[in-house]
Amino acid sequence: QVQLVESGGGFVQTGGSLRLSCAASGNIQRTTAMGWYRQAPGKQRELVAAITIGGSVNWNYADSVKGRFIISRDNYKNTVYLQMNSLTLEDTAVYYCMRRVLGVDYWGQGTQVTVSS
Repeated sequence: QVQLVESGGGFVQTGGSLRLSCAASGNIQRTTAMGWYRQAPGKQRELVAAITIGGSVNWNYADSVKGRFIISRDNYKNTVYLQMNSLTLEDTAVYYCMRRVLGVDYWGQGTQVTVSS
């Protein structure tokens, strides 16, 4: 089994920054993707940023966060980060981390990010 624990959400004003963390434990040796999704009230869950691991490592971002958010990982700590800068009201959502291991997607419990003016 794989467990994911998120942290770092909270309240921030527009233009501010937050960093989310997602620590993984369990049988994660065959990870092929890790990333962050978000779900705003009344909207579907959407991809924010992801790292996919195959023959090479690729980073993917939603158009709405390109240039503002950075996804990174610390393999020694089994942790994925999402650095969020220049936050806007539209970034308000519950953020979920995801890790794909042997074709199975595992999800964190979600962390609330609220951006206010």
